[in-house]
Amino acid sequence: MFFFSDVIGHDTLKESLIRSVQSGNIAHAQLFSGIEGVGKFAMAMAYARYIHCTNRGETDACGMCPSCQQYNALSHADLHFVFPMVRNKDKKKVHCDDYLHTWSEFITTHPYFGIDNWLQAMGAENKQAIIYADESDEIWRKMTLKSFSSPYKIMIIWLPERMNIECANKLLKLFEEPYPNTIFLLVSNAPDQLLSTIRSRVQQIHLPALPLSTITEALQQQYSITDTDARAIAHLSNGSYLKACDNLSLNDDNQQFFQLFVQLMRLAYARRIKDLKAWSEDTADLGRERLRRFLSYAGRMIRENYIYNVAQPDLNYMTAEEQQFSTRFAPFINERNVQEIMRILESAENDIGQNANAKIVLFDIAIKMILLLKN
Repeated sequence: MFFFSDVIGHDTLKESLIRSVQSGNIAHAQLFSGIEGVGKFAMAMAYARYIHCTNRGETDACGMCPSCQQYNALSHADLHFVFPMVRNKDKKKVHCDDYLHTWSEFITTHPYFGIDNWLQAMGAENKQAIIYADESDEIWRKMTLKSFSSPYKIMIIWLPERMNIECANKLLKLFEEPYPNTIFLLVSNAPDQLLSTIRSRVQQIHLPALPLSTITEALQQQYSITDTDARAIAHLSNGSYLKACDNLSLNDDNQQFFQLFVQLMRLAYARRIKDLKAWSEDTADLGRERLRRFLSYAGRMIRENYIYNVAQPDLNYMTAEEQQFSTRFAPFINERNVQEIMRILESAENDIGQNANAKIVLFDIAIKMILLLKN
């Protein structure tokens, strides 16, 4: 697990990372970025394994040396992880090590995963996961320790954009004055949300969306489905293998989000303010993380309906149920209102992330939607 051969696509990047190790030209801080589900974490893990491998091949780690055996068990003493967590009410402090057993089991069974999957694994779907300020002291402690079995100490930070600002500032000092033979591999869905001072001190590595043909082939190999079915699912994935896997069986959240989106638009069009208030209160019960995902989903549906008006089916990425709704709804999304609707949804998603009152934010969206749909 977590070999370069396990990572779907990105062959040119794999070759570049391998050359950096073979030449000894390894940057001390690297940022792997791209949309969720393109294999950033899997690539960072394969890279770390290759760096630590004591019998490297030309194209991958050997899989047999003591280092690789430790990677198989996720027990390598010079490999460390940082990731978003939720804090229990009875704990004043929480560190990644508190979740390490759950994390190890999780990434072993989910080589391609997103924040939703991790929240579910923690049993904290409705809470907001962050990397707390307390973690900065642990990061410093681990990276100042003497390495055990390798010349390099490697720390993989998944979703660094979720770092508490205090933690991010302390990490910046490590990037400015790194300890010898320490390597940070940051894996981010939203690098623009990182401090600009951090982005300027890391080597940025972008993983583009996966081609349709690559996802199609991977789905056929893993799930033994027909080429026609694999291609249809790949088309809906918009370059994300994780989304393609989710689309194999309709995700329960997406089904709920679709129903909530339809309700919002129908109630707003009918100007049923009392019902919109009830909709806002009920939807707020999703919890902050799922609510942010719903708002992101709503934004995607607005974009898809605007594109639907162009009558270019190859440009649309909707399920059959979504497309059926769009045949009637799309005419209401046009050049006069699409940008403002998108702005409102994006602003609301950001407000929810900043702990704004969810009921007020949602009702504000609902009222504004009444006016915007008239345009």
